Amino acid sequence: MRYRYSKGPLGKPVKKAVIYTRDEHGINFDDIDSEAISIIRKLKGAGYDSYIVGGAVRDLILGKKPKDFDIASLASPTRIKKIFRNSRIIGRRFRLVHVYFGQRIFEVSTFRSLKDGHTSNTFGTIEEDVLRRDFTLNALFYDPEQQIVVDYVGGMNDIKKKQIKPIINLSEIFTDDPVRMIRAAKYAAMTGFTIPLNVKMKISSQSNLLLSISPSRLTEEIFKIINSDKAAVIVDFLDKMGLYFYLQPKATELMRKDSGFKKRYLQSMAELKGAENIRGKPLSALFYDYLETACDWKPGPIENFKEICKTARTFVLPMNPPRFEFDYAVKKFLSAKGITIKRSIYKPVHAEGGETASASRHRRRRKPKPHTAPEN
Repeated sequence: MRYRYSKGPLGKPVKKAVIYTRDEHGINFDDIDSEAISIIRKLKGAGYDSYIVGGAVRDLILGKKPKDFDIASLASPTRIKKIFRNSRIIGRRFRLVHVYFGQRIFEVSTFRSLKDGHTSNTFGTIEEDVLRRDFTLNALFYDPEQQIVVDYVGGMNDIKKKQIKPIINLSEIFTDDPVRMIRAAKYAAMTGFTIPLNVKMKISSQSNLLLSISPSRLTEEIFKIINSDKAAVIVDFLDKMGLYFYLQPKATELMRKDSGFKKRYLQSMAELKGAENIRGKPLSALFYDYLETACDWKPGPIENFKEICKTARTFVLPMNPPRFEFDYAVKKFLSAKGITIKRSIYKPVHAEGGETASASRHRRRRKPKPHTAPEN
């Protein structure tokens, strides 16, 4: 075990971080994505400290192979863009860079400062960046070249203790960003770690702050849950914490009224394990059990597809997924029931969202309306 120091107010060295070596952190190097390693090597080769961060480091320490590898760097978005031609800058308030390798996307962020508080959108140092992260188990930095874990906040010890410990003061963490309550519950469900009693009490007293969160952010969190291999465990835990109501109020009400519905709903979530790449299935799990009991479905052609979509979409509010993705999920539900759509309601599209050749030809054949000058 080694330590990282920086200069204190009087110029004396102050211990800032614990450095864990390969034998101490136990990460299996073979579980690390080779393209993530390549990105870090290029950034470091250009002179910028860079690390794998967040949930990927947590999972590696727990002996799990991560699905995604996020990277944090001292390099600015414009510098990252210049280093990687296969990338683009995204975001308005705080810019990030997506680096593409085929269908895979690696998110590279620049260290943020505490200049504007814990939700700061200004660039900073690694020492500032770590303090604006949510929980200690997600605030570890891994350098795959040196194979070391850099720990500024005691995250390694909290992982050993199996606890979800906030970095930000309890008086601020959830008022700054209420979505952190959902994440705390999600991390506890995924890892089997405990949430300290004082954190649970704070979540209970401030859960109504989630009412202020935009549908787009809630939609993003729901997508993360249903694409997880532990969707059923997460949903059940969120429900017990009183938080799932803010993500899916209608489903929560039904689960509380009907234990049979809850059992079926959680079973549908459990069946999502390994189904994240089956288009439409994760999304359809949110309304499948509701639609199944809402009508007496009979195999054969159906005409009211638009109304069925409307019913399903109302049920999953405030979630607001893309229309064509949602319609595809409804079609998947109907297909499982042996039901076909009698006639197309919407203009045919490819899976990628573009027009089919027939739709394009039809559009070209339409005669333009004659131009008329507006009346005076």
